[in-house]
Amino acid sequence: MRKTKIAGTGSYLPEKVLTNADLEKMIDTSDEWIRTRTGIKERRIVAQGQASSDLAYEASRKAMQAAQVKAEELDMIIVATITPDMIFPATACVLQEKLGVKGIAAFDLEAACSGFLYGITIGSQFIATGMYDNILVVAAEALSKIIDWKDRSTCVIFADGAGAAVLQPSFDNSGIISNYLGADGTGADLVGVPAGGSRLPASQETVRDRQHYMKMRGNGLFKRAVKAMIQAIDVSLEKGGLTYNEIDFFIPHQANIRIINPVAKRIGLDKNKVCINLDQCGNMSAASVAVALDQAVREGKIKKGDKVLLTCFGGGLTWASLVIEW
Repeated sequence: MRKTKIAGTGSYLPEKVLTNADLEKMIDTSDEWIRTRTGIKERRIVAQGQASSDLAYEASRKAMQAAQVKAEELDMIIVATITPDMIFPATACVLQEKLGVKGIAAFDLEAACSGFLYGITIGSQFIATGMYDNILVVAAEALSKIIDWKDRSTCVIFADGAGAAVLQPSFDNSGIISNYLGADGTGADLVGVPAGGSRLPASQETVRDRQHYMKMRGNGLFKRAVKAMIQAIDVSLEKGGLTYNEIDFFIPHQANIRIINPVAKRIGLDKNKVCINLDQCGNMSAASVAVALDQAVREGKIKKGDKVLLTCFGGGLTWASLVIEW
């Protein structure tokens, strides 16, 4: 069984910046209220006509360049998203065409905010068995397309962006040390888009009742998020035979500063070991950890030999944690 490493990362953020001051003009809110309750100052929003596959393409190009892999060398494409270009075909297939490759496996993965780590974990299995050598895992979200801009509990939080990673076999100490995935369907009603699927197909009533926009019960999510993320961290570290003190850098899901702070405090990490881009990027669901990872790598915060912990929690409910030696 071969070990899997991340050979290259990439990310892309839309050009349009939406600040808290902008939101003050749109809904009943304030910069202070948003910053205090979420930690967010601004976020990126896609342009009109821009879809998740467009963001995925830009992030993918950068990741492949960093990994020195050409599109024709890819064996598989996995796209993690809750905002696909359309219900079907898969956004991964759309991305495949944009990259100019044919014939390779391509599919979407839907695990909400945990999608990127789910994707890396799944992709690593194909590397481990020797079936594939170059796998592109992308997390791309255009959440502004499913946000109700009259609902201040969601529109101040979510944003758009994409991050990508190229997986390859590792032949030294670098690579994935351990991972852990989990889910709890009893919390499925805490966050999601009620209509548009087979349960509630589109109708005049669902459109009238704004059921095609994201709905979230924040208080219920907050309590379960902190507990689930800490559990995921503990399990992944135990599986890897590691302790908190051996972690060099922590990249948590960028959901809310009130979730990140207690998780980081619980595991005793210094602030300089915790990656936070929430204030500038908002919550990009599956793309949050992917973008944060790429930014940390490109800024030199993660160095060769560092043990990096990545942890997510999202709708489903889902959670994931991964430890990797860079």
